[in-house]
Amino acid sequence: MTVRKAWIVATIAVGSALSFVMLLVVGVYVVAGNLINGVGGGTKALAKGSVPAAYSAIVQKWGNLCSAINPALLAAQLYQESGFNPNAKSAAAAEGIAQFIPGTWATHGIDGNGDGVKNVWDPQDAIPSAASYDCKLASYVKDVPGNLTENMLASYNAGAYAVIKYGGVPPYKETRNYVKTITTLEESFAAPTTRVDPSKQAAGAIYYAQKKLGTPYLWGGNGTAADGGRFDCSGLTKAAYESVGITLPRVANDQYNAGPHPKRDELLPGDLVFFSKDPTDSRAIHHVGIYVGGGYMIDAPRTGAVIRFDPIDISEYFGATRVTEDGAKALPTTV
Repeated sequence: MTVRKAWIVATIAVGSALSFVMLLVVGVYVVAGNLINGVGGGTKALAKGSVPAAYSAIVQKWGNLCSAINPALLAAQLYQESGFNPNAKSAAAAEGIAQFIPGTWATHGIDGNGDGVKNVWDPQDAIPSAASYDCKLASYVKDVPGNLTENMLASYNAGAYAVIKYGGVPPYKETRNYVKTITTLEESFAAPTTRVDPSKQAAGAIYYAQKKLGTPYLWGGNGTAADGGRFDCSGLTKAAYESVGITLPRVANDQYNAGPHPKRDELLPGDLVFFSKDPTDSRAIHHVGIYVGGGYMIDAPRTGAVIRFDPIDISEYFGATRVTEDGAKALPTTV
């Protein structure tokens, strides 16, 4: 029997909370020791539902416009810029799903859908324009040493001249953070090509959640004294990972982007599991729990219920996220 099969058999018995969590702590690290391969290379196809269905095909198409970009990277940029909101407008007058400022749009906007109009508010124009602009920047720095994609992203943030001047990503903190943020977020939009590493903090997050079993649900609850120690679903997962030093966004559909997405048969204890009425759109996620093994999660289900063990295999199961420190740090504070 493999370690994974033995682990599933061991954890399916959920009667004794204390012995159960001790098995989890041991099991997470036994499995961690046997999984040494992270996200692999290859094409960056989009993870299931990571991009709203209305934009998925166009992101997949235009994300392959040139070798410096890929669909997951383009998706990460759109999420970072607007959270896929086609009506977004920033204080700096950046507009639309790709957050073009008017001057840049006038120069680099294209008529992506061929209707004769370049409309910054139309994702069918703005998404192709974002990809086209990325590729144009890449062409400016194609002869600069280093990674072409990173140099392109640095050009997007600091300008191609700075990249050429410094012979790569310039030594600007903001620019280096931008490059790291987008390349990290890219992994949360890419369909993994191999098994992904388990989180070192998974056992601690489970242990925290296990101690909250039986606590009444509170909509908007974060477990504070003002909340009477009560949680809602994403408040519980946020607090569980905060207990081990990882800060997640407050709402479930943003927590989905805190790391890569293992398949159902690759789940490990500590993975966040998500539920949605729309299987094609992670922005429609309405519930989250912490996977504990054997097809069960700990979750705060709804008003009138308590934090408890629930099965994950229901019709609204959407997918899972293996939380990583870098993935959580890369998430924008507001989208």
